[in-house]
Amino acid sequence: MKVAIISSLTVVIGASLFISSPALAQGLPSVVKQKVEAAQKHVKTIGLEDYRKIVENPGTTVIIDVREPQEFAAGHVPGAINIPRGVIEFKIWSQLSSSAGTELDRPLILQCQSGNRASLAAQSLQELGFTQTTAVVMSLDDWQKAGHPFAK
Repeated sequence: MKVAIISSLTVVIGASLFISSPALAQGLPSVVKQKVEAAQKHVKTIGLEDYRKIVENPGTTVIIDVREPQEFAAGHVPGAINIPRGVIEFKIWSQLSSSAGTELDRPLILQCQSGNRASLAAQSLQELGFTQTTAVVMSLDDWQKAGHPFAK
């Protein structure tokens, strides 16, 4: 009985934390919507078409997919590195550190399933001193449907 309750609770919590599309975001509590909207007012955001241009010609830009590892493993934009939103403040340093130190001015493009987690992660990195963070606000499903590059 306890196992069934715990399993059910785990599924409910997991489902509530996973935001798979902008449509699902509409069902979020208003406090969460407000947090995401506030983040998007303080960070640069781009949509699908601008993101496509960056993916095709990344240059020195680092593309960070902030979804969970199992989401990333199921499919991702080629060239993206996976640093989940929940640990980005801790893991970003090892990804951007070089012998010259951490590159706080390196362009960072943060992407997730819908743009919500990416927006919050971009704001967190700005608060840590990163100066060129951009959140991609789009549906990753729309990206795939449009035939843009997607690796598994």
